[in-house]
Amino acid sequence: MSFQAIFKSSFLENVASISVLDMLMTVVLSFGIGLFIFLIYKKTYRGVMYSSGFGTTLVALTMITSIVILAVTSNVVLSLGMVGALSIVRFRTAIKEPLDIAFLFWAIGAGIILAAGMIPLAILGSVGIGLILLVFVNRKTHTHPYMVVLNCDNHDVEVRAKEFLAQNVLRSTIKSKSAVRGAIEMNIEVRLKQDDTDFINILSEMQGVNSAVIVSYNGDYMG
Repeated sequence: MSFQAIFKSSFLENVASISVLDMLMTVVLSFGIGLFIFLIYKKTYRGVMYSSGFGTTLVALTMITSIVILAVTSNVVLSLGMVGALSIVRFRTAIKEPLDIAFLFWAIGAGIILAAGMIPLAILGSVGIGLILLVFVNRKTHTHPYMVVLNCDNHDVEVRAKEFLAQNVLRSTIKSKSAVRGAIEMNIEVRLKQDDTDFINILSEMQGVNSAVIVSYNGDYMG
């Protein structure tokens, strides 16, 4: 038998090796796991603006990956063509939250594992990852960082305001400070003693303090 005959019999005629039932099962399971990933993403989201489109993308990405890998594993020639086609695709969407990258890899990995036929690993692994994310991401702590934006009249008011903050928070660190004639503005990272921000009301009424604002701080400071 010539090499060309072996190539045709081994590769080109191997498309029908995957049954319709296996295809349907892979698609259904990938949809279920993708939906589970979407629900975990929704429960653990801690950003400012929730995007339902990204959650839907996770479901679609799991299904698309499983279908592509299923086709690749069924035929070597087809896999070479897909590698060439996918190599020209460029993604320009910026990922703002680091945790979103984990969800993207989770969706892609689950699709690959499902298409490879390791269904128990895909299901148990996804459940385990989901439980870990729920525990660690949703864990509440009183040491969550906040930013206090403080506007004062002069240096003496600044000193009194910082002393007041030091007495009412666990820790305070000046991140930035700008001073112009008759005004001083500071960005101060604070860790609260308790989940209570009433001290900011007292601080705003202090003589010489023009404004006091407290906002949640995600830890990514750019100064």
